[in-house]
Amino acid sequence: HVQLVESGGGLVQTGDSLRLSCASSGRTFRSHYMGWFRQALGKEREFVAAISWSGGSTDYGASVKGRFTISRDNAKNTVYLKMNSLKPEDTAVYYCAATMRQIRRSGEGVDYWGQGTQVTVSS
Repeated sequence: HVQLVESGGGLVQTGDSLRLSCASSGRTFRSHYMGWFRQALGKEREFVAAISWSGGSTDYGASVKGRFTISRDNAKNTVYLKMNSLKPEDTAVYYCAATMRQIRRSGEGVDYWGQGTQVTVSS
Protein backbone atom coordinates (compact mmCIF):
# COMPACT_ATOMS: atom_id res chain seq x y z
CA HIS A 1 0.00 0.00 0.00
CA VAL A 2 1.20 3.50 -0.89
CA GLN A 3 0.51 6.59 1.16
CA LEU A 4 0.84 10.01 -0.41
CA VAL A 5 1.16 13.04 1.83
CA GLU A 6 0.98 16.52 0.36
CA SER A 7 2.38 19.64 1.97
CA GLY A 8 3.22 23.21 1.09
CA GLY A 9 -0.21 24.68 0.57
CA GLY A 10 -1.29 27.96 2.08
CA LEU A 11 -2.65 31.44 1.56
CA VAL A 12 -0.78 33.66 -0.88
CA GLN A 13 -1.41 36.76 -2.94
CA THR A 14 -1.81 37.08 -6.69
CA GLY A 15 1.55 36.79 -8.40
CA ASP A 16 3.19 34.86 -5.58
CA SER A 17 4.82 31.44 -5.82
CA LEU A 18 4.39 28.22 -3.87
CA ARG A 19 5.96 24.80 -4.01
CA LEU A 20 3.88 21.78 -3.17
CA SER A 21 5.47 18.51 -2.14
CA CYS A 22 4.08 15.01 -2.16
CA ALA A 23 5.95 12.36 -0.21
CA SER A 24 5.32 8.71 -0.98
CA SER A 25 5.67 5.93 1.54
CA GLY A 26 5.86 3.22 -1.07
CA ARG A 27 9.00 1.40 -2.13
CA THR A 28 7.73 1.43 -5.69
CA PHE A 29 7.83 5.22 -6.09
CA ARG A 30 10.42 4.96 -8.86
CA SER A 31 7.96 2.87 -10.88
CA HIS A 32 5.04 5.23 -10.51
CA TYR A 33 3.87 7.92 -12.81
CA MET A 34 2.99 10.86 -10.58
CA GLY A 35 0.56 13.68 -11.07
CA TRP A 36 -1.22 16.63 -9.55
CA PHE A 37 -4.90 17.40 -9.80
CA ARG A 38 -6.94 20.12 -8.20
CA GLN A 39 -10.54 20.71 -7.29
CA ALA A 40 -12.02 24.10 -6.58
CA LEU A 41 -15.14 24.45 -4.47
CA GLY A 42 -18.18 23.53 -6.52
CA LYS A 43 -16.15 22.53 -9.56
CA GLU A 44 -15.00 19.27 -11.09
CA ARG A 45 -11.56 17.85 -10.56
CA GLU A 46 -9.01 19.32 -12.97
CA PHE A 47 -5.77 17.86 -14.27
CA VAL A 48 -2.76 20.01 -13.41
CA ALA A 49 0.43 18.15 -14.26
CA ALA A 50 1.99 14.72 -14.61
CA ILE A 51 5.50 13.29 -14.76
CA SER A 52 6.84 9.96 -15.90
CA TRP A 53 8.68 7.58 -13.59
CA SER A 54 12.05 8.77 -14.87
CA GLY A 55 11.10 12.45 -14.92
CA GLY A 56 11.90 12.59 -18.60
CA SER A 57 8.36 13.28 -19.71
CA THR A 58 5.93 15.85 -18.35
CA ASP A 59 2.45 17.03 -19.21
CA TYR A 60 0.49 20.09 -18.10
CA GLY A 61 -3.04 21.31 -18.11
CA ALA A 62 -3.68 24.27 -20.38
CA SER A 63 -4.51 26.64 -17.54
CA VAL A 64 -1.16 26.14 -15.79
CA LYS A 65 1.23 25.51 -18.66
CA GLY A 66 4.12 27.95 -18.52
CA ARG A 67 3.48 28.84 -14.87
CA PHE A 68 3.70 25.50 -13.06
CA THR A 69 6.54 22.99 -13.10
CA ILE A 70 6.35 19.38 -11.96
CA SER A 71 9.48 17.54 -10.89
CA ARG A 72 10.46 14.52 -8.85
CA ASP A 73 13.29 13.28 -6.69
CA ASN A 74 13.27 9.50 -6.73
CA ALA A 75 15.92 9.35 -4.03
CA LYS A 76 13.53 11.18 -1.69
CA ASN A 77 10.33 9.51 -2.92
CA THR A 78 8.92 12.97 -3.49
CA VAL A 79 7.21 14.81 -6.32
CA TYR A 80 6.99 18.58 -6.42
CA LEU A 81 4.80 21.18 -8.03
CA LYS A 82 6.34 24.63 -8.32
CA MET A 83 3.63 27.20 -8.92
CA ASN A 84 4.56 30.66 -10.16
CA SER A 85 2.46 33.70 -11.02
CA LEU A 86 -0.44 32.40 -8.99
CA LYS A 87 -3.92 33.68 -9.77
CA PRO A 88 -7.14 33.62 -7.74
CA GLU A 89 -8.47 30.98 -10.14
CA ASP A 90 -5.69 28.66 -8.96
CA THR A 91 -7.44 28.46 -5.59
CA ALA A 92 -8.30 24.81 -4.96
CA VAL A 93 -7.44 21.70 -3.03
CA TYR A 94 -4.45 20.12 -4.74
CA TYR A 95 -4.18 16.34 -4.81
CA CYS A 96 -1.20 14.16 -5.53
CA ALA A 97 -1.78 11.02 -7.58
CA ALA A 98 0.25 7.90 -8.33
CA THR A 99 -0.25 5.19 -10.89
CA MET A 100 1.69 2.40 -12.52
CA ARG A 101 0.42 3.56 -15.90
CA GLN A 102 0.58 6.92 -17.65
CA ILE A 103 -1.52 9.48 -15.82
CA ARG A 104 -4.79 10.18 -17.62
CA ARG A 105 -5.99 13.75 -17.60
CA SER A 106 -9.39 12.48 -16.53
CA GLY A 107 -7.87 11.01 -13.38
CA GLU A 108 -9.28 7.59 -14.23
CA GLY A 109 -7.10 4.68 -13.30
CA VAL A 110 -5.15 6.45 -10.58
CA ASP A 111 -4.02 3.88 -8.04
CA TYR A 112 -3.38 6.18 -5.10
CA TRP A 113 -4.50 9.64 -4.04
CA GLY A 114 -3.21 11.94 -1.37
CA GLN A 115 -5.46 13.69 1.11
CA GLY A 116 -5.02 17.09 -0.52
CA THR A 117 -3.55 20.44 0.44
CA GLN A 118 -5.39 23.74 0.20
CA VAL A 119 -4.01 26.56 -1.92
CA THR A 120 -5.75 29.90 -1.64
CA VAL A 121 -4.75 32.85 -3.79
CA SER A 122 -6.14 36.21 -2.76
CA SER A 123 -6.65 39.03 -5.23
